[in-house]
Order: sequence, then C-alpha cells, then structure tokens
Amino acid sequence: MPEPLPGSVGSGARTLLGFDFGRRRVGVAIGNTITGTARPLGIVHEAATDRRFAAIADLVDTWRPDEFVVGRPLHPDGAPHEVTRAAERFARQLHGRFGRPVALVDERYSTVEAQSRAREAGRFVGNGDDADAAAVILEQYLASAHSPEL
Repeated sequence: MPEPLPGSVGSGARTLLGFDFGRRRVGVAIGNTITGTARPLGIVHEAATDRRFAAIADLVDTWRPDEFVVGRPLHPDGAPHEVTRAAERFARQLHGRFGRPVALVDERYSTVEAQSRAREAGRFVGNGDDADAAAVILEQYLASAHSPEL
C-alpha cells in the first residue's frame, strides 16, 4: 500500500512516472490513470545525484507527469534496510525538486515479476529489467485505487 508524503492530487486523468530506485541506476516507467496501465521508458544510468536529476528533469519536461511513484525496497519480512532509506530519500528529493506528489509503493518481488514477464515475452532477462520493474511498481500503485500520495 502506498505511503503518503505531503501533497495532494486532484481527480481526473493523471500521468505518472514510476521509478525502480537503485544506487547505480534507476528504472523509469510511464503510466496513466485512464488506462490504469504502465510501460517501461528506460533506465537512468547516473549514480551522481546532480546528473541523475538532470536526466529525470528531461523526462519530466517531456512527459509532464502529475505525480511520481517510487518503489520502496524491503526485506521479504517487510523490514526496511539501507536501500529502503536511500529510496525514501530519493522520493523526498523528487518531491522537493519537482513539486509533485510522490507515492512510495512496496516493491518486494517487482524485479522477479518483471523478469517473469520478460521471459514470457521471449526477451533477455538481465540487468535491463529496471524499467520493467518500474512498470510493475507503477501498475501496483494504479491497481491500488490511487491510494494517497506523498
């Protein structure tokens, strides 16, 4: 279930960017509330914060999302770990830099689901599934009846 951060979203059709956060790369997906679907956009291969957010700013300029969705990594038992805190910080930075609401979504097993979908589609399964995992995360959020945002 998404966890709220400060901000609000109006009703109606909205475009969303979803992120599968990683320290070295971030998978990105696009989705909307009309269809309730998401698709992979690509991967931001920037580890340096300034370059990472410059690349994300280009995506924001292109797609003009109304809100963001960030995967919140957790241990299988639901406990947070070091990357959880980094993903939460990334979510706060998105909100601060772009002034849009951000929702955190439990991303446990999103990569496994993305790899399964890739196999079913006959695609190579490897390091390139970050964008597919971002799409899974975004679809989970869309399926949750657009729960409260960050």
